[in-house]
Amino acid sequence: MSQRPYVTLSCAMSIDGYLDDAEPQRLVLSNAADLDRVDGVRSENDAIMVGASTIRRDDPRLLVKSADRRARRLAAGLTASPAKVTATSSGELPAESEFFATGEVPRFVYTPQSKVRRLQSRLGDSALVVGLGDRVTMGGVLDDLGTQRGVGRLMVEGGGTLLTQFLAENLADELHLVIAPLFVGMPRAPRVVAPASFPWTAARRAELVATQQIGDVVLLRYALSPRFGTVPSTAWVAQQGESR
Repeated sequence: MSQRPYVTLSCAMSIDGYLDDAEPQRLVLSNAADLDRVDGVRSENDAIMVGASTIRRDDPRLLVKSADRRARRLAAGLTASPAKVTATSSGELPAESEFFATGEVPRFVYTPQSKVRRLQSRLGDSALVVGLGDRVTMGGVLDDLGTQRGVGRLMVEGGGTLLTQFLAENLADELHLVIAPLFVGMPRAPRVVAPASFPWTAARRAELVATQQIGDVVLLRYALSPRFGTVPSTAWVAQQGESR
């Protein structure tokens, strides 16, 4: 357990708890200033994870956008952007997506063992496909990332299924939750979490450690484990090593 990466969950939601609407075009809930903050958090992690449905629906690039932040990572001996991680139970991932096509970074795809050969054949050299038995669990993903891939800090950016899994299995160390000043109100739209049994209840409230207004959105930062704030970013560690 101690070798598992430090996990930060990051998402933005509407006032009524939606990650997006039901329209084909992605709904951007955050503003420019907050997106820059997210870019900064990305640059401090070793890997960024999204679910397969997020790749299919939103086609995210998952790269650090700031040239200065990329330069600092490179100067510290890191890749310009963190590694990319996803998990798929079906093995259905578009090989032409931005996840695989952009960025000179390692990419890891977790899937049931039965899907490995076909998926690796389709993705080729663009990603390493890792089989995790009959069923992919987030605990299994963290064990492999920590012990086999050298990932010390993992940022999870959604979608709702992935966030639900990490929260319900009590695998996250902190949560960055941004609330946008709008309502979605569409029953078919994706919510932040699905129904599940969560560790944080009326009898055990999550610890709110910071709030920050960023333009017209607000950031709520929650500590979800005793490890909160105890694992420095890899970029910081590398920079300290260079300064010695």
